[in-house]
Amino acid sequence: MQYILFNKPYAVLSQFTSGEGKRTLVEFGFPKGIYPVGRLDYDSEGLLLLTDDNRVKHRLTDPKFDLPKTYLAQIERIPDRTALERLRIGIVIEGKRTKPAKISLLFEEPDLFPRSVPIRFRKSVPTAWSELTIREGRNRQVRKMTAAIGHPTLRLVRIKIGRCGLSGLKPGEWREIEKEEIVP
Repeated sequence: MQYILFNKPYAVLSQFTSGEGKRTLVEFGFPKGIYPVGRLDYDSEGLLLLTDDNRVKHRLTDPKFDLPKTYLAQIERIPDRTALERLRIGIVIEGKRTKPAKISLLFEEPDLFPRSVPIRFRKSVPTAWSELTIREGRNRQVRKMTAAIGHPTLRLVRIKIGRCGLSGLKPGEWREIEKEEIVP
């Protein structure tokens, strides 16, 4: 069995095929027979796990296992305590309440790799960086949650899945890991 940590760059699909002319995982030279564990949106960056182990894949993606996923999110404007509390207790998106999230505002911009396409910049609209941990993985969940509290996400970087982190990988880099690094 193989287990791979990958730092997915911005503007890459989390799949091996594309009918849309977009960049895909095929260009990064992964071993044959492995597949992504879950998804990371085309316009999001950061940690993506890949494996050929269906049991581990199930354990990492089934919501009943309550696996934490941690993101750095640059959001429009500075949220107040009320907005942050809404995320902490869970917020209704698409008719269903999310599990409570952990969120904290960062006092400094995180030391991240440059993005190939800069985020939109508006001189009159400040931004804030937050660290956000969710325990489910619905479609574009973090972006929908921050938008629902009036603070759209401008840049989103997943930095951790369970016990696995980016481990100093630059965008487009990957490394194999042992199963024990993922699940105890």
